[in-house]
Amino acid sequence: MSTQPMRPGLRATLSLEYPMSLGLYDSYEEAQGAVDYLSDHDFPVEDVLIVGTDLKQLERVTGRLTRGRVIGAGALSGAWLGLFVGTIFALFDPSGFNILNVVGTVVFGAVFGMIWAAVGYRLTRGQRDFTSVSQVVAAKYEVLCEHKHVQRGRELLVRMDPMRAAQEEVRRAREAEQARAAQVSQQHDPQGPPAQQPLPPPSA
Repeated sequence: MSTQPMRPGLRATLSLEYPMSLGLYDSYEEAQGAVDYLSDHDFPVEDVLIVGTDLKQLERVTGRLTRGRVIGAGALSGAWLGLFVGTIFALFDPSGFNILNVVGTVVFGAVFGMIWAAVGYRLTRGQRDFTSVSQVVAAKYEVLCEHKHVQRGRELLVRMDPMRAAQEEVRRAREAEQARAAQVSQQHDPQGPPAQQPLPPPSA
């Protein structure tokens, strides 16, 4: 699946200067509540960013898709379109509003919708015989802010929820320790394990 590059203006809006973490939350509502609390206490929330991490797509299957359901949905969609177009033309008809013209347009739209839906269903060759709804969700939501405001932001969130703030301090300490351990390991072994040297050919 191809993705379009982010526009420069949008990239600037969705970026911070040296962002630092204020907290990690299990739901967007919790992250939103934290930002709302910061806003209520005159924190510069224009320098705050909510980032969803560990994205995953959920697809809920809602039913079985049959030829009859496809044709019926196509007829209904075409009928609504025909009703809209027929009403518009009837309202601006110099000879006056004619309900028969509207009914005829509805019937024509329903027939056209049935044919269009049947052709589209036939082209899929039964590869997706079900209906579903999908949504992209995040496992965690992290609230970030620019480094110059991080101390004040953390102090406010401590007042909001001291227990969560203590858990955040433990999490950040663990992440810092893991980063330090990885850096030490990289310094001791910058190139990884030595490659196995090939054996010399046997002497004649």
